[in-house]
Amino acid sequence: MANVTDLQTKYSKLAQEYSKLRAQNQVLKKAVVDEQANCVSLKDQLKQRDQSLRKQEQEMDSLSFRNQQLAKRVELLQEELAVCEAKGKKGKGDSPSQHALETKNVFDEDLQKKIEENERLHIQFYEADELHKRQEAQLRARLQELEREAEQHQDAVNGLNTKYTDTIERLHSDKARLELKTQTMEREAQECRMRAEDCQQQLRRCQTELSRQVKQSSSVIQEKVPFNDTKFVHYNSLNVPPHNRRHQLKARDVVGQALSFIQDLVAALLNFHSYTEQRVHIYPRDSSIEPISALNQKFSQYLHENAAYVRPLEESFLQLHQSITEDTVTVLETVVKLKSFADHFSSYVQFLKKILPYQLKSLEEECEAPLCTAALTAKNQELHGDMKRVTSMFEKLQNYINVLALPSKLASTSAVFTQLAGCLHSLHDAIKEMSKHYNQKAGLEQELPTVTQKLLTTSECLLGSLGSLTSSTGKIATFFSNNLDFFTSPAYSPKGSTVALSPLQAETMLANKKKASAYISAIKKPRPQSVPYSEALSNRRILTSSTESREGLTQQVQQSLEKIARLEQEKEHWLLEAQLGKVRLEKENQRIADLEAQLAAAESTAAGKELTLCTSLVSVGDEESREQLIKTHYMARVGELTTQLQISDSKAVHFHSECRALAKRLAIAEKSRESLSEDVKRANQNITRLQDELTTTKRSYEDQLSMMSDHLCSMNETLSKQREEIDTLKLGSKGNAKKNKGR
Repeated sequence: MANVTDLQTKYSKLAQEYSKLRAQNQVLKKAVVDEQANCVSLKDQLKQRDQSLRKQEQEMDSLSFRNQQLAKRVELLQEELAVCEAKGKKGKGDSPSQHALETKNVFDEDLQKKIEENERLHIQFYEADELHKRQEAQLRARLQELEREAEQHQDAVNGLNTKYTDTIERLHSDKARLELKTQTMEREAQECRMRAEDCQQQLRRCQTELSRQVKQSSSVIQEKVPFNDTKFVHYNSLNVPPHNRRHQLKARDVVGQALSFIQDLVAALLNFHSYTEQRVHIYPRDSSIEPISALNQKFSQYLHENAAYVRPLEESFLQLHQSITEDTVTVLETVVKLKSFADHFSSYVQFLKKILPYQLKSLEEECEAPLCTAALTAKNQELHGDMKRVTSMFEKLQNYINVLALPSKLASTSAVFTQLAGCLHSLHDAIKEMSKHYNQKAGLEQELPTVTQKLLTTSECLLGSLGSLTSSTGKIATFFSNNLDFFTSPAYSPKGSTVALSPLQAETMLANKKKASAYISAIKKPRPQSVPYSEALSNRRILTSSTESREGLTQQVQQSLEKIARLEQEKEHWLLEAQLGKVRLEKENQRIADLEAQLAAAESTAAGKELTLCTSLVSVGDEESREQLIKTHYMARVGELTTQLQISDSKAVHFHSECRALAKRLAIAEKSRESLSEDVKRANQNITRLQDELTTTKRSYEDQLSMMSDHLCSMNETLSKQREEIDTLKLGSKGNAKKNKGR
């Protein structure tokens, strides 16, 4: 299983690395595409530059052609001028004509303009040519650089693709190997499950057998062991030690001293975390001037919640102190409030572990500040290690306290207490070292040119809280070492046994103590005599027989109830039969009266025949009336039962609807009660938090005010000294001036 776990871990790491490289590959591909787009745009710009260059070359060619034409024209004009001068020399005395002079002046002006224009065009062409050459050289250098970068990116992409391919192949092979191992492990797990099922069946059989034996033993004990006499030791299976009042007083005194030290420690921790939060808002960035980093914002948010983790330490230890009185039994097995303190201490250690990375990152951010010197960086690194050590010491303390809070799992408590004392001394040394390094760091920060008075005040308050924390941890370590013998001594233990006191023995001890107190307080009152053993046995026999007779009477009552129900049914039946008999009797009486009337009126055989016919008809009518009466009775009975059933159904429906409404109201009330309880809890938490914040803020403000008052006093003294020096210098200057005037 360990190999499979390692392989899965490696596989997950390879998958993470693959995803990371894949993301880098996407970034590189995007960069290559961007560079290619830039290269295309630069090529387009180069084409445009070439087109403009060709256009300028064409213009230069046209200008050169024009220049050549002008040069030829100038040559022709010079030749004409030479011919004109030659003709003028031949004429000797002849003056040139006015027209020839005007023509020469026009040609000279035109020639001068063309020469100037030619020079200007040459200059523009030269400048354009130089600019074009420079731009072309720059673009070619940029193009070469981009091509080189594109080649590098392409090489990187190719290398990454090769690496990804190798990684994918390796991952596929690892996946196949892991699947094979997974199948093997599944087969082994199936076999283990089968063996576990067999073991569970065996365990169930053993549990069944043991439960049967326990029941049998319990029945034997209940039947055969009717009485336990505590007068003799061999009759008593619970050897209870006597109550130690001196130990209780000592325990309460020791826990009271520890409570005062815990209160000092809680106050020092609250100040330390609060001033650390203030420092985060001041250095390396002042939150009033510029926003602090997201890391420091999160760190400040966590530090702001310190009271919710620190305050419960004092409250839970106060409850522990209140639970230890003169009338209780104080050992690790009976101090249940220690578990609450251990839980709150574990929560605070988790809080320290949560803020530790932010503390370290905050120190690194201070090291990255522009004005952070090498010495300050070294001190930050030392504090880096100190914070880790302090957190590890608190974590070790948490482990020892959690072990002490579960004493049933301890083999020897003395070793745990000894290790706890050593851990407390180590914590004191670690906090002392951190306080020393922080003091040195504060001294170096005072030499910085950008240090503010707010930072100096906060640093002084932080150093004061560290000093209080060092003092409180030192007191706790010394106190624990001085009382180590008391913590490790067995205060309560059964006679002749080294086993620790159990909670059952503690309850029995307290009950015996109460009985003894009641006996002593009522010693002058008449007391009932104790019951002898033989009389107790006879009383138990009587009680057992009474119990058996009660069970018999219960059975007789049950039988009598069944008999009463059966008799009620028979009574109903016989009442119905009596009603039917009464009806039949009335009908028979009516029939007899009718027959007597008919016999008195009969005179002949026809009359006798008619009488017979009437008698038969009356008999048939009586049977029909009897059936009709029975039917009417049963219909009336069914109607009554139906009415009762409907009334019962309506009542049941009414009660059911009322129950549903009450259940809904109860659920709504429960929900409202829960919501109100949550609101009250949140309100109490907010009140506690606000009170803590108010206390912390008030304490910090008081400290700052005291620091500011001290600072103002020192400044006033400095100003008074400076004024005295100024007055002294003025007096000296006036005396020198008078001496100079006298001279």
